[in-house]
Amino acid sequence: MMWMACFFAGPAVILLATAFRTVDSYGRMGPVSTLEHWHILQQSGVQLALWRTIWTSLTAVVGCLVVALPVSWRIIQMSDIWRQRWLVIIAAPFLTSFLVRVYSWRILLQEEGWLASILRATQLLPDGSSLLYNQGAVVLVMIYTYLPLAILPIYAAMNRFDMSLYEAARDLGAGRWAAFFKVVLPNINRGIFAAALSVGVPSLGAYVIPEMIGGLGSETIGSVIAHKLFTDRNLPQAAVLASLLGLLALPLVMLAFRGERARAMVDS
Repeated sequence: MMWMACFFAGPAVILLATAFRTVDSYGRMGPVSTLEHWHILQQSGVQLALWRTIWTSLTAVVGCLVVALPVSWRIIQMSDIWRQRWLVIIAAPFLTSFLVRVYSWRILLQEEGWLASILRATQLLPDGSSLLYNQGAVVLVMIYTYLPLAILPIYAAMNRFDMSLYEAARDLGAGRWAAFFKVVLPNINRGIFAAALSVGVPSLGAYVIPEMIGGLGSETIGSVIAHKLFTDRNLPQAAVLASLLGLLALPLVMLAFRGERARAMVDS
């Protein structure tokens, strides 16, 4: 509790307080409190970046879940030795630098890259079009980046699932899809929610991926915060936007705590 108070709650309170401070033309903050910085939320560019951030985050969550569920289900049906091997393969990208992984996608999707050349040769990519600098590329790289964060909690939930329930449903006449959706999914909802939370929260504040992959047309709240910090040198406005991201993630965290508390009461 002391650790969380010092390194999480304390900085969050300081960040929120900074959003109400005045600032001069040199970027120095004054002692006077004001609400003028919160008017930045009324700017159309900021609102567009906010909606783009929410849409990108939700799409990344859905994409990760769509891939993570069948992958986890397939791994859980393997032998122990193959489970370990595939889990190592899934976790292997975390052993490399985050910037290296993102930049490798930039090289892969660049206009002169081999992937774009193949797609143009097969008429799947029109001339003059680019795989980079669009929202689809940002979502694709986000799904790739955060996919292990979705697979691991879902796999852990499936590993604790009693497979005899699935087999009983099959013996009673349920098909594979019906048994999976009606028996397996309701029993691994904690893992699914943990996966959605693990992907959704970091994708809300993503900055590097939209900057390196998306370009100007894919500006997110993280990009706006960086612009306010390093270009405008307006720390209170950056604090306003950062506090807004925290408020967006807060309901998800509270829902997770509430779910855990309800399950603890049921178990007791």
